[in-house]
Amino acid sequence: MRLLIIGALEGQLSQATKLAMDGGAKVAHADTIEVALASLRAGRGADLLLADVMIDIPALIASLEAERIHVPLVACGTESNAAAAVNAIRAGAKDYIPLPPDAELIAAVIAAVARESSDFLYRDPSMARIVKLADQVAPSDASVLITGESGTGKEVMAKYLHARSKRAAQPFISINCAAIPDNLLESELFGHEKGAFTGAVSRRVGKFEEAHGGTLLLDEISEMDARLQAKLLRAIQERVIDRVGGTKPVSVDIRIIATSNRDLAEAVREGSFREDLLFRLNVVNLKMPALRDRPGDVIMLADHFIKKYAEANGVPARPLSEEARTRLTAARWPGNVRELENTLHRAVLLATEDEITPEAILTPDGGSLGGPESGDAVAAQAVAAAETISRSFVGRTVADVERDLILDTLDHCLGNRTHAANILGISIRTLRNKLNQYTDEGVSVPGPGEQRSSAA
Repeated sequence: MRLLIIGALEGQLSQATKLAMDGGAKVAHADTIEVALASLRAGRGADLLLADVMIDIPALIASLEAERIHVPLVACGTESNAAAAVNAIRAGAKDYIPLPPDAELIAAVIAAVARESSDFLYRDPSMARIVKLADQVAPSDASVLITGESGTGKEVMAKYLHARSKRAAQPFISINCAAIPDNLLESELFGHEKGAFTGAVSRRVGKFEEAHGGTLLLDEISEMDARLQAKLLRAIQERVIDRVGGTKPVSVDIRIIATSNRDLAEAVREGSFREDLLFRLNVVNLKMPALRDRPGDVIMLADHFIKKYAEANGVPARPLSEEARTRLTAARWPGNVRELENTLHRAVLLATEDEITPEAILTPDGGSLGGPESGDAVAAQAVAAAETISRSFVGRTVADVERDLILDTLDHCLGNRTHAANILGISIRTLRNKLNQYTDEGVSVPGPGEQRSSAA
């Protein structure tokens, strides 16, 4: 656990540092936001930020987001800083610790972050087989490719592997290859020198160097540009990288884990993914089962999420009613564990009785989750909808239908490109190209967090 303390903690810095080190953390200190950002850019990294509530925490979080540095932050301050504490939580701080620091509280925060990185809950035999294989390969340095539908827990499995590897005490660094534009991904991976391109105002260490000695997770690797795939192949083969604008190769010692929710063998056949890179990554393949294929885990996970969100929201952890358990087990869960978690979060907030009943288990739009008894009605609605849609296609071009389908799906996902691409079954790059084309044609395209109706 790497802890970076930012600010003076109102004179309690030494005590907080000692307590954190007693809890097993490696502690570094930065006097200001600028020093903290410089440390993170330099690749010294952190698993948790502990920030004095009197610094400009909203500005710090905004800077971290702008530079795509993803580290949880906890604010610290005295009881007299109530307004600053509220602002910190609203800005995105995960928690607030009162000063002077309490040994048990700091230990609990550190343990929670560490546990969040490596917990994997399962009971179903289909998942037990995957975990057994993961336990076998975790101590090695072999590259692992984790595949499966969106929401099945691929990143959680990657953290599980790291936590049980001989590199567990070293950094675990993750980068989402689909979330970063192609022209920035190279510098994110390999770093850049000052002046390498417009906006490169200082040297920035990339994820490869930041992960030195530890594990690098390449999330959604199927979305990586072909040119970068060649550079990645060299980095994996030779354990050497070149910073953008650099002249001196840099050696790195890392283990590679990659994830994909697409069939990479099919991507190779389509020519969008290099076969030699697939061979390098796919030394061991862990295929995560969909939640509908591990029914034995549904209720156990549901109970876990109920406890988690009841504690987070300060409400009672109500048990599930028998009918609710039946409804949850019968659902198909196209969004897998992520959808189940969101559903139970809503249920915790909406439940008003002694138990969580089906009335509290709703879809995001407020509809019923559905169950075995509603199957006929759902099927009838689907047939009627299909007939209506089929009639609406007559007299329209394929391009028009495709455009409406893409934009309607993007509306449904509130502008989230990655989720929309997953639903449509196309790559994020193809989706971006289509959206750029529509924008050039004067069509309104929703931005992240928007819908066309609300953006107008």
